[in-house]
Amino acid sequence: MRGAWRGMACAGVCVALAAPLAVAAPATSGAWHSTLGWRGREARVKRLPGGAYLLDSPARTRTIRRQADRTHTASTLFDALFAMAQSDLRKDSVNAIRDPAFNHGRPIPCRCFIAGKKWPFTWTRDVSYSTDLALWRFAPRRARTSLLFKLSPARGAGVRPGLYVMEDTGSGGSWPVSTDRVVWFLGARHLLGNARFAAQVYRGLRDTLRQDRRYTFDPAVGLYRGETSFLDWRQQSYPQWTAHNVVFIAQSYALSTNVLHYDALRLASSLAGQHGQPALARRYRKQAAALKQAINRRFWQPDQDLYMSYIGGRVRPAPYDAYDLLGLDLAIISGVADPARARLVLAHYPIWPAGNPVIWPERRDQPIYHNSAIWPFVSAYTLWAARRVEDGPLIAREVRSLMRGAALSGSNMENFTLLTQSTHVPGRLGGPVVDSRRQLWSVAGYLDMVVRGVFGVRDDGRVHPELPVSLVPMLFGSRREISLTLGARRIELERPRRISGNLLVAGSVSRKGHLTRVRLVGRQVAAPPLRTHAPMYLPPTPPAPVVQAAGDHWLVQSRVSGFLYLNGRGIGPITRLRRVAQVEGLQCFSVTARGPTGLQSLHSRDTCVGPVSTVLSSWPRHWVAPRSGAYLAWVDYDNPNGPISTGITAAVRRMVIRCGRAARLVRPLVMPQSDGVQASTVVHFRARAGARCTFRLVGGFNMSNLTHYAYYTGGAGGPTGPLDSAQIDALRIAPLAADPAS
Repeated sequence: MRGAWRGMACAGVCVALAAPLAVAAPATSGAWHSTLGWRGREARVKRLPGGAYLLDSPARTRTIRRQADRTHTASTLFDALFAMAQSDLRKDSVNAIRDPAFNHGRPIPCRCFIAGKKWPFTWTRDVSYSTDLALWRFAPRRARTSLLFKLSPARGAGVRPGLYVMEDTGSGGSWPVSTDRVVWFLGARHLLGNARFAAQVYRGLRDTLRQDRRYTFDPAVGLYRGETSFLDWRQQSYPQWTAHNVVFIAQSYALSTNVLHYDALRLASSLAGQHGQPALARRYRKQAAALKQAINRRFWQPDQDLYMSYIGGRVRPAPYDAYDLLGLDLAIISGVADPARARLVLAHYPIWPAGNPVIWPERRDQPIYHNSAIWPFVSAYTLWAARRVEDGPLIAREVRSLMRGAALSGSNMENFTLLTQSTHVPGRLGGPVVDSRRQLWSVAGYLDMVVRGVFGVRDDGRVHPELPVSLVPMLFGSRREISLTLGARRIELERPRRISGNLLVAGSVSRKGHLTRVRLVGRQVAAPPLRTHAPMYLPPTPPAPVVQAAGDHWLVQSRVSGFLYLNGRGIGPITRLRRVAQVEGLQCFSVTARGPTGLQSLHSRDTCVGPVSTVLSSWPRHWVAPRSGAYLAWVDYDNPNGPISTGITAAVRRMVIRCGRAARLVRPLVMPQSDGVQASTVVHFRARAGARCTFRLVGGFNMSNLTHYAYYTGGAGGPTGPLDSAQIDALRIAPLAADPAS
């Protein structure tokens, strides 16, 4: 079905670019030079004496002071917005941070970056992505301090000492429900020139990776479990039923989080080699290679030519027709996606007139935040990914989208509405629900767009522009050259006298002292057409199917016509009712609705039927296997130590299983914060008929076991000490039917 969307009948639910847009038009006198218009809104800028600028936007009028790092182009607007991003960065640079959930809302001394005007705290993923994009270039000392604020030793009896990256407060009590804390190393990798910092990075990297391998890696699937990175408002991107139970998220697998682990493993391999530990370097390298292979095998969706955002299920991971732009960008930039797949991804992920949505398809029943929204920092990563495959049209779109959002808002905003690129749409499902000025990663994304996206400065300092010819009228006007001053360094791009082709690249590069001069030449680069015509919404998620016994079959009833899944595998269409043969073992059914565009909804809740044994004795608990084969084990529990939306007290145990003379099996068991008794994550094991199996639970680790969280006063697990507790009730054991695919 590759390319099927190009001829898709959209049945009134597609959004298309029906006519040429202002964003694609050549710059005329004033347009994108000193003025920018968009859907009835206009921003104007003029240069003031002394190198300052006056920006008059629909949101505010703002004077922007002259900055040390400057661009000189034909567009006063472009030059002013680069200065504005640096001004916003200064305002995000503080000597103390605060958040209502930490230190009783009182300031905590820290020469750090805050996440934005409305978010005056330092958060792991915000500062890490921001550092990776640009802060390592513009403020390396403060970036290091900010990252170190998110690195902590352990505390509490019985836990393994170490230095660990903090997972921010989050779904079900944070890690290991959310597991993207390894993004920290994405930022830290740029700052290893400081020897003391580098030593802390290496120690934190080894300890954090060891811990994640123990508690979140699934050797049977080859992936790390946990929530999507950055997309942490689960109702916006996961099924609605996860609003009240995040166990599904805890045992699911996310593209973005796995790519971040891949990058962390590669960094660990490199650093281990530098520290004279070749065996450890080989181990990390082998783990990274296996993870890359698993990502490509498990997440790739050939029907869409995209990697799925996440997969999951109680028995085995089911596919989800859900995609997120950051995960796709990271897969391309990291090299997880080879060049051929990278081009397919960028050609098949849709772009609207204002820019790219951060998730696709959108949800009709959710307000605007991650849903139906553009996030500038993700757009900056998309620009980076587009440069990897020389996708000139997409590079140009991202540059203009970032400029337009900043200019019309008079700041580097947290996010924008997808269809209008505004900061407010009224109504119950309007939004963005939250939007902050000078959002740190938006600031960093804008700076990166200028330095990397336009002037082509790579992380290693080499200059390799990939400048779409469509941007030449705006940037060069009648000029022969444009320049960037970055600290003591000056970079000049010289346009060719006659432009041919559609992309300007380096023809020759000369260096003299601090000056790098690049003579551009034109190339004709084949780029697939952008996907500007796409279905916008997913079908609504259906309710769980009703399953009843009928002789040697199950009668599976669905309220919608769609597709039926059994234990994570699609078994065919269902039109209200379908008969499925009973087999010996647990059978978990879910349904998806299929919309007129061919997209499937997110999965319903599972309905599971079949034999389940209940063991209620004291621990350790014993059970005799009735047959040989595969089994699932889990516990019923209640974790009332915090709300489902936040906190640091997800309960974690390691289940130790020994059946007969077989080797013992040790697997993590996660019990997120809950609203009552529910089932934990599951453990897979095998047993022979008649084998006596012993089950023990041993201590685990959660974020309250980090010393830093003594500052946390917004819930349990803070100043009074670590809390890793749940009321554990029945042990449940269910046989699994033989997998027909095995």
